[in-house]
Amino acid sequence: MEDDRSQGLRPDAAPDGGADRPARPISRKNVLRAAVAAVPATMLLGGGVALARDHKPSHGTLAPTPYCDDGDDPTPPQIEGPYFKPNSPLRDSLVEPGTQGTPLTVSGFVFGLSCTPLAHVLLDWWQADDDGAYDNTGFRFRGHQFTDARGAFTLTTIVPGLYPGRTRHLHVKVQAPGGPILTTQLYFPGEPRNNTDPIFDPALLMNVRDAGGGKEATFDFALQVSGAAPRPRG
Repeated sequence: MEDDRSQGLRPDAAPDGGADRPARPISRKNVLRAAVAAVPATMLLGGGVALARDHKPSHGTLAPTPYCDDGDDPTPPQIEGPYFKPNSPLRDSLVEPGTQGTPLTVSGFVFGLSCTPLAHVLLDWWQADDDGAYDNTGFRFRGHQFTDARGAFTLTTIVPGLYPGRTRHLHVKVQAPGGPILTTQLYFPGEPRNNTDPIFDPALLMNVRDAGGGKEATFDFALQVSGAAPRPRG
């Protein structure tokens, strides 16, 4: 029986800014966006945001990140940092009873370089709590999930607190079955420390908007996978 915790990322793992830019030609990814947008919202990602960049940008004009068209780069990697732990719980919500902080939902899609949505992709998340601290003894604000058959994911968590010397961010490892591991970080627009954090990359800005008493963020990943990812073995 498969354990409900990941055994760490492995080669055969199963379902692992800011400035204005000129308009780009239509791509298969944008066609997919249009098709999905035609479906009632209650059928998309549990009623959340349908696709990254599908609504009015929250901070200036953000180009689709990444824009997976011929000749464009995949989602840029970033350092892992000192706080990654393997064997995180399988879950799509990091919120536990008594969790303090501003509610945050992160949703989007994972694409291959051909703009094909990838199913069964592993996303392993970790972040600081509301006070900017990481749990190094347990698995608070740590968890992994898999994209569904449409390549979509949704994570329920909180806005992370500020860690000393860094701007606000989320950590994630992303891996298609049998594919390479992408380790990266996602950022929040409008953060004062974005201008002073030496690791910050505007290409990794999420699109964030207010949603009641919380935040909704969207981001699409593009992996170095040429086409649809194979289904996991076993």
